Amino acid sequence: MDKIAQVPTNIITGALGVGKTTLIQALLKAKPSDERWAVLVNEFGEIGVDGALLSSPEDKGVFIREVPGGCMCCTSGLPMQIALNMLLARAKPHRLLIEPTGLGHPKEVLQTLTAEHYQGVLDVGTTLTLIDPRKLASQRWREHQTFQEQLQVADHIVATKSDLYEQDLLPELKAYLNKLEITDTPISLAEQGEIDINILFGQSKYQQTVNENSHSHSHSAIEHSHNIKAPAVGSIKVANNGEGHYSFGWICSPTLIFNYKLVMDTLFTVAVDRLKAVIITEQGVLACNISDECVSINIVAHEAADSRIEFITENEQLALQTSEKIETVFGLASE
Repeated sequence: MDKIAQVPTNIITGALGVGKTTLIQALLKAKPSDERWAVLVNEFGEIGVDGALLSSPEDKGVFIREVPGGCMCCTSGLPMQIALNMLLARAKPHRLLIEPTGLGHPKEVLQTLTAEHYQGVLDVGTTLTLIDPRKLASQRWREHQTFQEQLQVADHIVATKSDLYEQDLLPELKAYLNKLEITDTPISLAEQGEIDINILFGQSKYQQTVNENSHSHSHSAIEHSHNIKAPAVGSIKVANNGEGHYSFGWICSPTLIFNYKLVMDTLFTVAVDRLKAVIITEQGVLACNISDECVSINIVAHEAADSRIEFITENEQLALQTSEKIETVFGLASE
């Protein structure tokens, strides 16, 4: 067995709905065909949808593992290390991509990756922080400590969804970064998640001088549901809350075949901050990615082992209302 050593590693961070999954999908398409790449994904929600959205045959050199159940920094102890070690052992990758949740604290993730346990195993390179400059219109977003921290640790900042801007927002972004005393970090634009793959090849400026920030989030009775399997019939509901956000998710039996038109009509009217889903319908498997006013729903070529729906919002009442709506329309579990 070949020794796993000095695996080039990139963290891809950014706020909820900024386009991290889309960018990773584009990077995986651009990877050299003779290389194996591994992706470790953390989601705030409990059920794990990104793995299905990113799903690609391992015989094409893409290996994916998820750490659901909150920000990766809270799970950066044993759960993250177990998932990462298993992924490295299985994939023996030429490159490792790590996607923390948009609510995560990347300094703590960097601290784990550069700890003694991974010395000589991982070669931590460029950390990419993604930002949709249109979010700067929100004072709540501009003043959010976690989002500021994500920008401060960046080796390269990627302004996503640039094809959707109605005007040039780079001057506004640079002015915001100047206020944070971020003046020399390079900035690139991404359209449809596409960037120059060579951006990954730089070195991390990170030094292990992390200030410990205490934070917590609570979980539902079903903890860390990466161990939850789809039921033989019906569905299972899982909830999480913390960092001022609420999530509800459902894992559905593969025997449930949803009505395509009903799915489309329902999801296009959902007003939460973030929704991801992989849904088996009579017309094929739908991959759904909804954030802010951006809705992407496509039929994908690969099959799905089950159907999964999960959303996140800051509004507790909206979370409860949306949960009830999804349960009623799709006939899903309510507890």
